[in-house]
Amino acid sequence: MYKFTTKTIREIAVEMPQTTRIFEEFKIDYCCGGRKPFAEACELAGVNPQVVSQKIENALKVFGGNYETGYAGKQTATDLIDYILEKHHVFTKQEIERLTALMEKVCRKHGAQHAELFDLQATFQALGDDLTVHMRKEETVLFPFIKTLEMSLSQNLSVAPPHFRTVRNPVRMIMLEHDTAGGLLRKMRELSNDFSLPDGACPSFGALYFGFRELEKDLHRHIHLENNVLFPQAVEMEQKVFGQEVSKSDIDYACQPFCS
Repeated sequence: MYKFTTKTIREIAVEMPQTTRIFEEFKIDYCCGGRKPFAEACELAGVNPQVVSQKIENALKVFGGNYETGYAGKQTATDLIDYILEKHHVFTKQEIERLTALMEKVCRKHGAQHAELFDLQATFQALGDDLTVHMRKEETVLFPFIKTLEMSLSQNLSVAPPHFRTVRNPVRMIMLEHDTAGGLLRKMRELSNDFSLPDGACPSFGALYFGFRELEKDLHRHIHLENNVLFPQAVEMEQKVFGQEVSKSDIDYACQPFCS
């Protein structure tokens, strides 16, 4: 039996990616809040740790250690970045555009009866605006530098120190922005009563809430890959490139969200 008592949610999700589906089911935060111990995270989500543990054990029996998550086997930081860009950034951009138009349509049709839709619309717009700028920073600044670090190590090339001094600075800024996105997602759930459709909801209303749930699920996995897998790799690579002593405590500190 797998021992959860000594593991954080982050460690479990990194070691066994199949568990992220179970964490989604029980609304356990494994991305921004993933550094909490298993039992504490279950308590915060209001679920019994034994129930969650049993679900994980069942999943391991079914999938074993070869569960394909889409990013399994992507060992290099460059491969992981390309996966994030192709899988998550493309999806997020497409869904922001699609759901913005759908949100407008639902507000026009149902806003008179459900005034909370306008608050939901404003919150989603804030999320979309934040994510659009956020992803641009990753694509133009952080991700290219991480790829440069990996190339330096693989080809023994020198790298000039970046204008942001150390990769830890953009990493912590990006993680703070992840926390902000997580807060906006939680607010959207509150405004929509967990995306519960009211009586008389039209198909567009149902499609909107289904789209929000799918976007939320994808963002959780997206943020998990960056916070818990890619960014620790980046900090460790930078220390090696510039001849610094590689310290696990330094990596953990650099990748610690401000609000955790």
